[in-house]
Amino acid sequence: MATLEILVYPDDRLRTVAKTVSTVDDNIRAVLDDMFETMYEAPGIGLAATQVNIHQRIVVIDVSEDKNRPLALINPQIISEEGVSEGEEGCLSIPGIYENVKRAEKINFSALDRHGDPYEMEADGLLAVCVQHEVDHLDGKMFVDYLSAMKRRRIKKKMLKQEKQDGYDD
Repeated sequence: MATLEILVYPDDRLRTVAKTVSTVDDNIRAVLDDMFETMYEAPGIGLAATQVNIHQRIVVIDVSEDKNRPLALINPQIISEEGVSEGEEGCLSIPGIYENVKRAEKINFSALDRHGDPYEMEADGLLAVCVQHEVDHLDGKMFVDYLSAMKRRRIKKKMLKQEKQDGYDD
């Protein structure tokens, strides 16, 4: 297993729409393992392949407190949405930034597991938010896209400034 580099906003590669995984094989399982390692080390509760510059429809999630309930979503699709809730979101690709975002309160989604077997799941609360957030990444969308243009500009400016500072520290 290996820790992967997480792309940081406003990197254009975060806007790439991920391609459907045609076959779940050992290569895909290795990507899942690397993504879980990266997510846990970050630390985060979800990671989309797009965030680590792999443009396939792969997501890893673990919203458990003990980090012992890993969930692999290959080719995830949100089937239905219900209600609206608003809560603070952050993102491993936008470190240190947290903003309120409106999402569906409850969702049903389908995906393939790490063995390529299809499953469906109903989710609410943090898991529902996380699935929606990560599926957005696969579609080239980020949580800042739900914010006003003024907030997006402010965040982009802050992230570019941070990148420039980090560049001088090397």
